[in-house]
Amino acid sequence: MRSLWRLAQFCVLLLVAASAYGQGYHVVSVNDGGTIRGLVKWSGPVPKLATLTINKDPKICDPDAHGIADLERLVIGPEGGVANTVVFLKDVTSGKALDLPTQRQFLDQKHCRYIPHILLVPANGTLQMKSSDATLHTIHMEGAATYNLPFPFPNQVISHQMSTPGLTTLRCNGGHNWMNAEMLVVSHPYYAVTDESGGFTLTDVPPGDYEIVAWHEGWKIMRQETSIDVLTQHQVARPVFPPGQTWSKKITIRPNDVASVTFTIAEK
Repeated sequence: MRSLWRLAQFCVLLLVAASAYGQGYHVVSVNDGGTIRGLVKWSGPVPKLATLTINKDPKICDPDAHGIADLERLVIGPEGGVANTVVFLKDVTSGKALDLPTQRQFLDQKHCRYIPHILLVPANGTLQMKSSDATLHTIHMEGAATYNLPFPFPNQVISHQMSTPGLTTLRCNGGHNWMNAEMLVVSHPYYAVTDESGGFTLTDVPPGDYEIVAWHEGWKIMRQETSIDVLTQHQVARPVFPPGQTWSKKITIRPNDVASVTFTIAEK
């Protein structure tokens, strides 16, 4: 079963990495580009979402004394929109310059959460990271990037160039086993992350026919695996999530036009 999960994860990494690479993307002037406005929405009953007990540094990680951590894997707004879904155009070869939102290129560790939960960094761009918490965090990256970066002091910014396009999973190796985030390093600008209402916008898209893809990280815990707390050297059980799901549609962009697309996702 584990080998099948690894195969599924590898296939998703290939899909996202292939699009992220952009197949030799070229920046050109886009004078008659179109706009894509869309929505990712949830259909059907909302599944019961997994939570984990906050069992370390409760004064820092749980100032409101909830006792449990929301893993933030499935965020559904009041109107049914799904936040934190990555929407992108597949196999884009030319278009506008990379103008990805800067707020998704800066990671904060605050109250033992990764903010933002989804990172979007241009290839060969810089990811900036800091911890606002007065405790030891260690960011463990796995996937297109493999780093283990300690943050022993609060509010010190560490910068890292992200040279390899693709999908990277972020976890804390400092014993805060509920902390999780995903990062996409991409080589073209036609990516967006849905907001709390499930909405997204792609602008200055060259006219033409495209495949538009929605990718969601997945929300179920598949199993637990152990890691070593770098401070105590004790084993800590850490959740392992599925490799994510994708949905795709065909879309035509006409000069100076606005196209609409809606993705509907549901529990399988």
